Amino acid sequence: MEELDIIVCAKQVPDPEAPPSSFSIDRESMSVVPHGVPPVTNPFDENALELAIRIRELTGGTITMLSMGKSISRAVLLKAMATGADRAVLIEDPAAEVGPAAGSATARVLAEAVLRIGRFDLLLAGRQAADTNSGQVAIGLSVLLGIPCVTRASSVEVRDGRLLVERTLPDSLEVVEVSPPAALITGPEAGDLRYPKIADIKAAKGRPCEVLHLADLGVEQSGAPRVRLLDLTQPVRERRCRMVDGESGAEAGERLAALLQGKGVI
Repeated sequence: MEELDIIVCAKQVPDPEAPPSSFSIDRESMSVVPHGVPPVTNPFDENALELAIRIRELTGGTITMLSMGKSISRAVLLKAMATGADRAVLIEDPAAEVGPAAGSATARVLAEAVLRIGRFDLLLAGRQAADTNSGQVAIGLSVLLGIPCVTRASSVEVRDGRLLVERTLPDSLEVVEVSPPAALITGPEAGDLRYPKIADIKAAKGRPCEVLHLADLGVEQSGAPRVRLLDLTQPVRERRCRMVDGESGAEAGERLAALLQGKGVI
């Protein structure tokens, strides 16, 4: 079985498990600002990395993690490397924009980085980023590279140089056949990323990491964006509290029941 060289696109995001009170909105830049929230690898991209590891276990080959941002945490990078990535390519630049309105620009930069990396058989990515939920970059990247794209990928079988990709649909499973190079987009259907071993964490510190800037790729994120963010607001949650009194517990219970019946709750 021929070895497959895999590229996994992974984005750093604020921990999506953080409470809403940890975030505020910057009206000038139209962005969400985290406060005291640690960065993590986008959970959907972790699903993609897990799928990549399972494919490598079947075929052999290499896994390269590709990430882009203004300041990428080395702790976040170390986890991905310890879990299974053989090397990392980071696009770090003060001008790098990875917000909800920068999907097409991000895809263009990543496409240049993929071409710089060279030969690859599979490009894996999560279906969306946990911070913007835009779901644009991976599909746009496959279009720019001119390769087929399979979404909702949950497992892969290699047969006679072709890929049999199982897709998890809302009410069924579907198997499609595709020839590499190809892009696979996935999410929780691919499974959670495994935990790294202590020995793997130590070994990951010595694995290669190439840092690039936009100028190294001969690209820049400039010009009018194709998507313009018009407004960004926090959800408004209203809570109303009404005290139900009574001379006794039974009377208060009867009043509460009548109140709930009047509102159609019971």
